[in-house]
Amino acid sequence: MQIIINNRVFTDNSNEANKDTTFVVSKQNKRFVEDAKNNGCLDFVEAKDLKNHLDMSSIKVVGITGTNGKTTTAAAIYSTLLDLGYKVALQGTRGFFINDERVEDYSLTTPVQLGNFAHIQKAIQNDCDFFVMEVSSHAIEQKRIEGLEFELKIHTNITRDHLDYHKTVEEYINVKNSFFADETKKLINKDDPVVVFNAKNALSYSLDNPSTYNVSAYSFKNGMHVMLSHLGKMHSFSSLMMGIFNVYNLTAAIGAVHMLTSKDLDEVCEALEGFAGVSGRMETISDKPLVIVDFAHTPDGMKEVLQSFNEKDIICVFGAGGDRDKDKRPLMGQVAATYSKHIIVTSDNPRFEDPDLIIEDILKGIKNHQSVKVDVNRKTAIKTAIEMADENSVVLILGKGDEASQTIYDKKFPFSDKEEVLKHI
Repeated sequence: MQIIINNRVFTDNSNEANKDTTFVVSKQNKRFVEDAKNNGCLDFVEAKDLKNHLDMSSIKVVGITGTNGKTTTAAAIYSTLLDLGYKVALQGTRGFFINDERVEDYSLTTPVQLGNFAHIQKAIQNDCDFFVMEVSSHAIEQKRIEGLEFELKIHTNITRDHLDYHKTVEEYINVKNSFFADETKKLINKDDPVVVFNAKNALSYSLDNPSTYNVSAYSFKNGMHVMLSHLGKMHSFSSLMMGIFNVYNLTAAIGAVHMLTSKDLDEVCEALEGFAGVSGRMETISDKPLVIVDFAHTPDGMKEVLQSFNEKDIICVFGAGGDRDKDKRPLMGQVAATYSKHIIVTSDNPRFEDPDLIIEDILKGIKNHQSVKVDVNRKTAIKTAIEMADENSVVLILGKGDEASQTIYDKKFPFSDKEEVLKHI
């Protein structure tokens, strides 16, 4: 891609490089430097030095990483800052937003270096005070965030994910933790047993352990109601969102905005209450019957969602993505079997794998369960779940969230869990 900074054209594509461009050398493209030279390029800059060419003194960059909760936490921070009167940009899985308008649709969670700088430049041009971004483990390992100076780094949690790329849980954990090794301001989930961080400039939040922003009590009735302790003073906030994991996400958002703005904490809590949640993340599609769609696609993510409805008869509809970590599939089945009254195992995004074989892997983790159905057709699986529901049930449709397509081989076919539910309500 190309970006123009101060009338100078920067590119990371050797095919676009010539005597009139500057070639940005990164971990991904350094093997193409000779190609760029052969195309006439004379000017080269390391990706880590891009910051020297774009004046970012007017904007504060906020990065959120973790296995689960990145999207909701980032969106909550964005919403709260907007409600407090700031101009804000948000970059992540759901797209690129500036001041409450979507500028670009879905993209990589974290773009390549030039993509980040192009978005930050656009945010600066729109007078944004803050640039809030999700940071994926791939982006950390591939150095896509190289050259960015963060005002604040936020940690949600670290559990099993992306082992098709990182190979081992230990490698994945180490990559995530490397984001918190410097002396940048940090906000850390103190309840995460595997997080390792540089304690300098680090504050924390938690439900179970002592922390800077400590949840002292919470209840779920028509949403959540939370009591928050900070430096010996009590504060409170409420939300229509559900789930213990969302208590963590919203507490992280409150702590982050408080650290970024130094506003009165009660004012921050009040502003957060205007945040309605993220499409496809614990989204209630119907009240009667109660049907919820969520993006949970890891064993831990599923457990967090399922545990939030232990007073209900859970009807759980889920599958697993193809060409991804195979070892998590029976673990997902085991979690579903532990918490669900009824299980319907179906297809997710099979990609180049046989969906029936993916389902077989999931079923290995489901032992002696009284009610397990298999339906490779996700449309009819959702229909069946809704027909099974009564006033004591909750239908949880997990894995795809607000995705608008289903990936089979290398083709994307229009498909929305939410739209399928609405057809049958």
